[in-house]
Amino acid sequence: MSNSTYTANGDNGDQGSTEGELNAWKHRAPYRVHDKAEDFKVRYEGSCHCGKVRYQLSREKPLDAKYCHCTTCQKIHGAPFQWAAIFHKDDINFTHGHHDLGWYESSEKTCVHKLPCKVSCAYCRTPIMDEGRNMILLFPTLIDFKTPEDRKNFDISCHMFYPRRVLDINDGKPKWTGINDSSDLIEDSPQDAVNELKRKRQDEQEKNKNQE
Repeated sequence: MSNSTYTANGDNGDQGSTEGELNAWKHRAPYRVHDKAEDFKVRYEGSCHCGKVRYQLSREKPLDAKYCHCTTCQKIHGAPFQWAAIFHKDDINFTHGHHDLGWYESSEKTCVHKLPCKVSCAYCRTPIMDEGRNMILLFPTLIDFKTPEDRKNFDISCHMFYPRRVLDINDGKPKWTGINDSSDLIEDSPQDAVNELKRKRQDEQEKNKNQE
């Protein structure tokens, strides 16, 4: 008899079944397995620490990549910040272990599959991704980069929640007090980014005035 919950198909309690309403998520992106006829072009491969969860990516560059310094990311990752890359849900193809995943919804602190939620390997507990309603946030440290150019494709565009940082990063990237484009840039940000933000917000104010 095994003493691991992994044999019961991870933390989701479905006992490996693919049928029924509770298992409908297995047939939807990002968890559905791409059919060979779809011509899924493999650009990268990634895996958790134990290797039970493995996946492929088809997109050469993420839609965006960022460092998040919020306290939730610091605690869950056990690290100073989270390095996240944004992809469409159809950009990923799980080849192993996609039925053996655990979920965590941080606002209600529940382990049900409720979006947005955090996804991890149910065996070694490596964080796999954050699943949003429309996109997924993947963690590039899980990807096996073959060349320095591949790694450069995942360079970040900015920092989020930078005032909560545990260490300074002097990389010349824009540094936001919260979510990028929805908060303020701090003084360490590049001046051109600060000027562009001011211009955009002035344009928005003028537009709102004209609509009144």
